[in-house]
Amino acid sequence: QVQLVESGGGLVQAGGSLRLSCAASGRTFSDYAMGWFRQVPGKERDFVAVISWGGGSSTNYAGSVKGRFTISRDNAKRTMYLQLNSLKPEDSAVYYCAAGRRFTVVAGEYAYWGQGTQVTVSS
Repeated sequence: QVQLVESGGGLVQAGGSLRLSCAASGRTFSDYAMGWFRQVPGKERDFVAVISWGGGSSTNYAGSVKGRFTISRDNAKRTMYLQLNSLKPEDSAVYYCAAGRRFTVVAGEYAYWGQGTQVTVSS
């Protein structure tokens, strides 16, 4: 089992920045690929970014966030991060972190999920 807890969400003006954190406990953190997804009411959970297991040498981003968001991990702290820059109102959503055995953009491939943190971007 892996337990995940997100933090760092909040209200920010368009063009601003936030840093989300995802703290993990349970099994060996570095064994898992870690992903960020986001969801707005009435819509499916969308892929945002993923980082590979181990040192996190591989990353992948959704086209809508590429160049603005940066995913990273600190295995010693058992924590993953998502730096959100140049935020837009359309980035507003609940952001979830997830852990899985595959480096994938598919939400269904992830076994463990956090409870989510709300990000609201005002125009």
